[in-house]
Amino acid sequence: MTITQLKYVLAVSEHKNFTRAAEHVFVTQPTLSMQIQKLEEELNILIFDRSKKPIDLTNVGKKIVNQARNIVNEAERMQDVVDQEKGFIGGEFKLGIIPTIMPTLLPMFLKNFTSKYPKVNLKIEELTTVEIISKLKDNHLDAAIAATPLLQEKIKERVLYFEPFVGYIPKSHRLNSKNKLDRTDLDINDILLLEDGHCFRDNVINICKNLKNSNAKESFQLESGSFETLIKLSNEGFGMTLLPYLNTLDFSEKEQKEYLRYFNEPSPAREVSLLYKKSELKMQIINALYDSISGVIRGAIAFHNIKVVSPLK
Repeated sequence: MTITQLKYVLAVSEHKNFTRAAEHVFVTQPTLSMQIQKLEEELNILIFDRSKKPIDLTNVGKKIVNQARNIVNEAERMQDVVDQEKGFIGGEFKLGIIPTIMPTLLPMFLKNFTSKYPKVNLKIEELTTVEIISKLKDNHLDAAIAATPLLQEKIKERVLYFEPFVGYIPKSHRLNSKNKLDRTDLDINDILLLEDGHCFRDNVINICKNLKNSNAKESFQLESGSFETLIKLSNEGFGMTLLPYLNTLDFSEKEQKEYLRYFNEPSPAREVSLLYKKSELKMQIINALYDSISGVIRGAIAFHNIKVVSPLK
């Protein structure tokens, strides 16, 4: 039994196809099939039911795959121990980021991080929170950045920053005359929201549901997949919207800036964290990411000296 054979088993388990699995691990299909067959002969069991389309695991195969993940993780952990002992920060690192964070966060830290750690081969993917949780658990991501808390049993959450909510209120709106917003000013039926599936939408709903006189409903007339669209709809008189603070930093038009309204302190905010598995693989890179991101972002938020509170607290 070899680590390579176990990696091949994991690849077939994931892709449900020998050819695609072989492409994923960069070997020929006959080589992969032969190595898996050797492992099955050594264990005297069948890991895969090849009669099914797509290929499926046998009952004992499911147990083998779970154990194989543990063994492969521990083998990779040994290299981590060596890298940390040598002070080496490098190698492939797969990072997932949710859509409402990626466009604003990435430009703020990426150039500095890649310059400081040129040996890290950073592979970044935009994913939903559900996809991030699944890929972290299946070891298809080394770490992720998302709104928290998620409270997943096998995933650690290390808070990077608290990002305040900012109101975007056009001239025609009832709250435009206010210099500062209060939570009690909000009416969920008057707020343009991101479409279902975005955690920022859930944060906004949580703020409004926590109000004693909330008229929150479960369905809304106008929803969109981007903040840019929400801003345009707001400008057309369809309501106000709430934006993450970092999204407002690039506002260039004077009119857009004039429509921004901050909250009375403590401002509602979302908690943004660096997520990784409790096995703590590649911690030297995770720590480097944390330091690079938290320093830059906290500095940007502290510029307005805004005291914040999580919407879930």
